[in-house]
Amino acid sequence: MAGAVRLEPVDEQNLEPLLSVAAAEAEPGDVMPPVEAPAGWSLARREAFREFHRASFGGLDGPTRSQMYAIIVGGEVLGMVRMTRCDEPGTVETGMWLGRSARGQGIGAAALRELLNAAARAGMRAVVAETTRDNVGAVAVLTKCGAKLHEEGDKVRAEICLDSTPPAL
Repeated sequence: MAGAVRLEPVDEQNLEPLLSVAAAEAEPGDVMPPVEAPAGWSLARREAFREFHRASFGGLDGPTRSQMYAIIVGGEVLGMVRMTRCDEPGTVETGMWLGRSARGQGIGAAALRELLNAAARAGMRAVVAETTRDNVGAVAVLTKCGAKLHEEGDKVRAEICLDSTPPAL
């Protein structure tokens, strides 16, 4: 892994680089909610990607209750990780994606550790995530970061308690 992983709140400065890596190295369905648009990275889907991220510029206290972060290594945007307030006080849900070329290098685990630190600084007590059993990369990252996994059918729910598991440096 070349350099330390940093998280930078998604804003107008890093939104286009984030869209560029998404369009070059990820499928639309892996990086944004479904939208009615032509298949692939059409102009309409690119605009929906921008609007989806702009809606969260208000952070945890904004209308989407989400803080999105660009994952930066060596000055380059490689993906995104977010935290969204849950109805349960002190709990946020997380999700992440990385461009294909950044996967399998420990960047996901390092980014999640940074997010756990940010969640703790924001006064959160727990971070949860949902994925599927066949998302081997996500399950590995969650396990490396101390998540307790609960499997139900194909679904995997992860919980990281920030009180008992200080995020590793």
